[in-house]
This record gives sequence, structure tokens and C-alpha cells, in this order.
Amino acid sequence: MDKMLVHGGHRLSGTVRVSGSKNSALPILAATLLTREPCVIHHVPDLSDIHYMLQILSHLGAQVERASGTVRIQADHILTTAPYDIVRKMRASVCVLGPLLGREKEATVSLPGGCVIGDRPIDLHLKGFEALNAAHRVEQGNVKVFAGRLIGGTANLRGKLGPTVLGTDNVMMAACLAEGTTIIEGAAAEPEVVDLANFLNKMGAKIEGAGTERIIIEGVRQLHGAEHAVIPDRIEAGTFLVAAAIAGSEVTLRRCAPEHLGCVLDQLTTAGFHIESAADRITLRSNGTPSPLHITTEPYPGFPTDMQAQMCALLSRANGTSTIAETVFPQRFMHVSELKRMGAEIELEGSTVLIHGVSRLSAAPVMASDLRASAALRLAGLDADGITEVNRVYHIDRGYESIDEKLNALGAQIERVKV
Repeated sequence: MDKMLVHGGHRLSGTVRVSGSKNSALPILAATLLTREPCVIHHVPDLSDIHYMLQILSHLGAQVERASGTVRIQADHILTTAPYDIVRKMRASVCVLGPLLGREKEATVSLPGGCVIGDRPIDLHLKGFEALNAAHRVEQGNVKVFAGRLIGGTANLRGKLGPTVLGTDNVMMAACLAEGTTIIEGAAAEPEVVDLANFLNKMGAKIEGAGTERIIIEGVRQLHGAEHAVIPDRIEAGTFLVAAAIAGSEVTLRRCAPEHLGCVLDQLTTAGFHIESAADRITLRSNGTPSPLHITTEPYPGFPTDMQAQMCALLSRANGTSTIAETVFPQRFMHVSELKRMGAEIELEGSTVLIHGVSRLSAAPVMASDLRASAALRLAGLDADGITEVNRVYHIDRGYESIDEKLNALGAQIERVKV
């Protein structure tokens, strides 16, 4: 197992290229199961989650070739069961349910279970499949969905904490090959859902309304192969912007999508940072100590929960008291105790944190609890006194392509060492 040593006090400047979106790439790769013809996907990030998805596709019978960020997949003959040994490594593997059900009218996948940021059940996925005339049963930790015929229907996929992104993806993929019209109400509006819909439409699907709360899918008899480039990762882009705010002078992001980062850019501007955006570039110039902020995480287009931990790190050094209310995953505050080990003054009150800004953070051994917490602890270490030791670094390999190399190219000093 590796750990990271983050040497504080090194200023960041320069240009960094944003990788393809993990949360787009995973369902898009799964969607290639909907056709027997080859599909070519570009800008696929080199991440452990991607490796696991490609393993699942290979196990299901797809031929997978990968080189330099491009993946070619042909799923001529496929199986319908994804085993626990692979699925347990990545919760998003549940998104193969939709394409397998759509194409083969049955699918069996091990239940993903909960995670450190809270329980994330697939009840809404199954509710959506039921609207397509599919049934399901759970046996020995596996969920099996099946249907004699898939028939279009109406499903509301908004849960008590908001819409389900993977559920929207799953039902949309299955509905592409259903008979008649499917309407998804309460659909997730994230750019990653739009990216998947665009890929499916290239394959011959008939989807309208992606990016709104109401998606309409006209079923077709079959889909064909297609070529597609994954959108830039907005959470990686946001993470680098926060890194620049914490420890930068002037940092430019290229191959990014500013239109996907509206709330993040607004909050950073309110905090006092100067930001310039172009078609596919964002430049942030640091302006010293940030002003305090009051943030509430919400489903897109609101402030993303996946940026909450990084903002906790930034606001730990703000000039005043900030608040962050977490409405998407109310338990997602495992990073707070680790930031406090570094000298942050943070109070947790239910699903809200009060962050009292301090003049300096100090290095300490810390433990990453999840993907975004791992990023936040690295960012805090950039401006801390001393060398911050971040353990459980495998979390960050799930969702950030070469993040330490990219930060080092901007002037950081981060080492990965074997334990």
C-alpha cells in the first residue's frame, strides 16, 4: 500500500489539462453492451475504476482494446451475470444492469452495498425497471432483473435526497431498446447524463430532454456502433481550481467546460479569487486569504457534493467563519476529523459544518476515507507547514488521473512512497 508525502509551502503556477470525466466514462463504457457492433470511446481516463469496468465488460464477453486514452469495445456475444469478485471493487458497476436488461432482457449483478459516505441503495433503479415491465428478485446478495418484453412506461426517479444519476443512466439505457415511449420524471440533470444520452443517440437511440428533469426515450429495435469523446471531468477541474486558490499564484485549466462549473466558479469568485473563462479554459489568480462562504450542496446545477471536501480544505484558511450544509450525502464528513488533525477548527452539527478559518495549517499524518476526502487532504497539505502524510491513497487513484504528477508539474512537491 502506498502513501503520499505532501511538502507544504510550494506555490502553484502554470497550465494543467483536465482529463475525461470518470462519471461519464463509466456508463458510456457500459452502454457499449447495447450493440454487437464496435464502439470507440476517446478521452477515457486512466483510473482504477475504469480498469474495473473494463474487467467487467471483458468478463461479460466483450472484446476490449485500450491505447492512449482510447478504448475500442465490441460486445458481439455477451453473458448476463457480473460476479461479486469484480463488482465489489466499484459501486458504479451497477450501471451494467440497464444495458444488459435492454439487450438480453435479463441481468444479474451483485448488490453494491453501502459506502463510507453513506448508504446508496438501488431502489430507484429497480423502480425504473419496473416501469419498463421488468421484475426483479434478490438472491444470495445478487439482484436479478428480467422481462419477457420491455415496454415503455413512466418512472419518477427523484428520491428523498434528490435524483439518482446512475439510476437515470440505467433506466435510460434499458429504455432505448424497449417497445414504445419511456418518460423519466425527476431525472438527474448532470452533464454526465447528457454525455451518455449524446452517445446513445449516436448509436441510434431517440432520446430528448437529457439535462432536464424530464427525459423522453422512444424505443428502437436495435442500436449500432458509434465513436464518442468523453466530456472533461468537472470535479477534477474544480479540484484544481481549489488547489490554485489554496496554494497558487496563477493557474490555467485547459480542455475543461466552464459551463459545467457555474456554482463552483461563483463561490470561488465570492471568496475573492479572480477567474477568467473562455470556451475551454479557466484561469484562476489567487488573491490571498479567501473570504468566508456559505454553501449548500445540491443536485446539479447546484453546488456539487463531490466538491464539498475540497471546499472544506480551502475554507479552513478563510478570514472568518464559513458553513457548508450537505444535503446530498448527509454523512459525508469523514474528512473533517482529519483536517482537524492539521489544525483546522471545524464543528460538525448534523449535516452542516461550521468552519472557523485559521492563519495556518500544520502537517500531520492523515487517513483518506474516500475519493474526494483524499483530494481534500492533499490540497490542505499544499499550504500546511511541514510534510503531510496521506494514507490510503488508493482512493484517489479511483477518480483522478495522475493528479500528483499534474500538481507537481504546477510546482507542488508530492511523493508517492511504498509502505
